Amino acid sequence: MRVSGDDKKKNKGLSRRALILMGGQIAFMGLLGFRMRQLGVNQSEQFRLLAEENRINLQLVPPTRGVIYDRKGRPVATNVPLYRIQLVREQAIDPAGVLQKLAGIIPISDTEIEDVLENMAKRRSWVPVTVVENITWEQVAAVAANAPSLPGISPTVGSYRSYPMPEAFCHIVGYVGPVSDYDLGKLDVIDPLLHLPRFQIGKNGIESRVELDLRGKAEIKRIEVNAVGRVMREIDSKQGDPGKNLQLTIDAELQNIALNRISQESAAVVMMDIRNGDLLTLASSPTFDPNKFVTGISVPDWKALNENEYRPLSNKAVSGTYPPGSTYKMVVALAALEAGVIDADEQVNCRGSVTVSGSKFHCWRRGGHGKVDLVRSLRESCDVYYYELAQRTGIENISAMARKLGFGTRHDLPLSAISEGLAPTKDWKLRVKGKNWVIGDSLNVGIGQGYTLTSPLQLAIMAARIAGGNAIEPRVLNTVGDALMPVKGNKPLDINPEHLALVRRGMFEVVNSGRGTARGSKIRTKGMEMAGKTGTSQVRRITKEERAKGVTRNEDLPWNRRDHALFVAFAPYDNPQYALSVIVEHGGGGSRAAAPIARDIMLAALEREKTGYGKLPSQKRRTGDPDEKAPRTRTKPRDRA
Repeated sequence: MRVSGDDKKKNKGLSRRALILMGGQIAFMGLLGFRMRQLGVNQSEQFRLLAEENRINLQLVPPTRGVIYDRKGRPVATNVPLYRIQLVREQAIDPAGVLQKLAGIIPISDTEIEDVLENMAKRRSWVPVTVVENITWEQVAAVAANAPSLPGISPTVGSYRSYPMPEAFCHIVGYVGPVSDYDLGKLDVIDPLLHLPRFQIGKNGIESRVELDLRGKAEIKRIEVNAVGRVMREIDSKQGDPGKNLQLTIDAELQNIALNRISQESAAVVMMDIRNGDLLTLASSPTFDPNKFVTGISVPDWKALNENEYRPLSNKAVSGTYPPGSTYKMVVALAALEAGVIDADEQVNCRGSVTVSGSKFHCWRRGGHGKVDLVRSLRESCDVYYYELAQRTGIENISAMARKLGFGTRHDLPLSAISEGLAPTKDWKLRVKGKNWVIGDSLNVGIGQGYTLTSPLQLAIMAARIAGGNAIEPRVLNTVGDALMPVKGNKPLDINPEHLALVRRGMFEVVNSGRGTARGSKIRTKGMEMAGKTGTSQVRRITKEERAKGVTRNEDLPWNRRDHALFVAFAPYDNPQYALSVIVEHGGGGSRAAAPIARDIMLAALEREKTGYGKLPSQKRRTGDPDEKAPRTRTKPRDRA
């Protein structure tokens, strides 16, 4: 058959197109093969990992929180079982009906049932939802006994924090609570544990400041899940670490004795072991129950605590700041002795007041003390003597000595809101107040008034350093896990030992002399003699007119306008072991309100040291010396000791 010329042209065109098409197909197949090789060989590991991430999930198992003990091994923060009931929606044919049956076995309100159903609707059908928690073991047993009629219901057990000595340790240990957005916002690196539902962390106190050690590390489980996220099996796990246990230096018995003694006051007590800095007591009154915060405090309970004028939520022992009153006179005396502007024998004549730069500064004893040397100035708390010392010594020397004795410093303790206090200087006043320092400022500081502020903790440190002669630092943690916390600052103070001995002698006479301001709080047991110093600090200004008529007695003033009562002490005098400070807010005179409290607590501690058993002493308490002719409140209370 003959092919025409037109047909030949058509066949050539078809062959050319076929070749082009075939070539394109070959090129496409080659490119596809290259890409498949790249994905299957060169990038296979990357995509295997991506597939593994879709198939394998990580599950965190919360660690057990560390237990906190007192110095004798008594638990003060523990973990107790938390029983809860959970419901899995896909296992319950009728979740609402199952919940109604459950309500017939354990108390569940209609509102709680509605909340559970609403929560369940937001989650996948296989995810357990908590129905109720913090139930009793008897209720758990009742639910388990009715399990056949409660499909999808399962009892589970966890743990929650409990404080077996709530009032004694609330201000020291603090409490835990659920993680909040505020908590997360404070962190640079967020532990995945903090995202777990209902996970709790320390909110204040040691629970907060030692959070990482107490929290521990989670166990990490690798689990296989299917396409919808259901757990199929556990592949492996990485062991976590439980939280570390802590042992405090606080003695629970002494802490309770102190709190018992100040339970009717707004007050604080700090007791410190002079030999190693151990804080044996950090008592603040009133107290509160930290257990209420663990499961969520009610609005009425929170309001009652927050609006209480005695501030039960505040740890007054470390965060409260007060003018130290006459307890500051040891600071001024040592500063003057070290500066060489006074010696043990030089006397100052006290006529009841002194006029400086046109202003009159009064002694608490209106008629004056007459000629006074250093020991007598401490014993009878003569203000005029310390006005003179303040002028001679200067504020810079006084404040330098104050810092050497522990004032004006935020001491390094794992507690919340530790106050720095204030040892003022000329630069401080110019910077903060915008005014120059004047001589009257120095005179006020000389008797522990004016700008000077201190905490009960700092007062106890001062007493410990004077008594022991060392720059000892306080500590509240004895061990963290297996690690023993070091003793710090057990080195001699840069103060002449003879000057320290002279001040200690004055403190001894405060309590043990017949003319001492704290003679009514003397410890009469031989070998347990206490040395101390009373103090009374004003919280209001006394006008010239009021002084002319007679200063209003504290008892006749509203509570919040009365003077603060203070006392610092150490004992035994011949072999110092313990230092102590007491402040009673608006308690009036230090000799009446604070010194008897200190005497009772110190005697209890010394008896425990001797016999191993402590109790409130049987020695009769006195509120003042029977030889006093008139209440001290009749005289000027600028610094009534």
